[in-house]
Amino acid sequence: MADESPIIQVRGLVNRFGEQTVHEGLDLDVRRGEILGVVGGSGTGKSVLMRSILGLREPNEGEISVLGVNARSGDPAERQHIERNTGVLFQDGALFSSLTVGENVQVPLKEHHPELPDSWRYELALLKVKLAGLPADAINKLPSQLSGGMRKRAGLARALALDPPLLFLDEPTAGLDPIGAAAFDRLIKTLQEALGLTVFLITHDLDTLYAICDRVAVLADQRVITIAPLHEVERFDHPWVQEYFHGPRARAARDGQQAPGALNTQTAV
Repeated sequence: MADESPIIQVRGLVNRFGEQTVHEGLDLDVRRGEILGVVGGSGTGKSVLMRSILGLREPNEGEISVLGVNARSGDPAERQHIERNTGVLFQDGALFSSLTVGENVQVPLKEHHPELPDSWRYELALLKVKLAGLPADAINKLPSQLSGGMRKRAGLARALALDPPLLFLDEPTAGLDPIGAAAFDRLIKTLQEALGLTVFLITHDLDTLYAICDRVAVLADQRVITIAPLHEVERFDHPWVQEYFHGPRARAARDGQQAPGALNTQTAV
């Protein structure tokens, strides 16, 4: 059950690229302990929003608070506080191709905990590799030696390296077959429940939305037009929402979650 205190708070966000305005006065609250699915059509700025929250892009206007810290303050200590307490899985995994999985996972440990002995960092990396559902021998493999699904799990292991309370996932099931995508959804939900994570999840995968998301935020018209549990979002009167959540793929995803034995982890909030 997610509580009501926002772990992320965005107010009046404006993002422009030249003459193109992506966000205009966008507001968003992410509750502590929830899995928030973020959806929207192409060009609505889902990844731009995530990068703004993480400090990877400087917005034109607006206020952003992450973990109680002003994400736009420019204070190195506050920047480091956010970095140490957030994990990010980018869509392609963003692994360093010349490093093994274990070395990739150790990158944030070396950056933020240089005092740790090499043997401790290796053991911590091995723990995260196993936590992400990879076999122990994957730690010594290069990304090129892994399947697409395994690379995503390796990226997840690195995102979890610092035991962050806040996890960002950008299209985590993109490119996976339905069985692999469902397994990844189950992994995310299990980790969220076991570790008490808050998850900001960008996705277009309707199965993921229906399987594991507590609430869904819809980006359209340069802002968040609705944010609510799925059964409320489905009723929201907007052309994109109605087309997206009432087409045949949405009905199949919804019916799949209602089938006996389906993963049904919707949380009432």
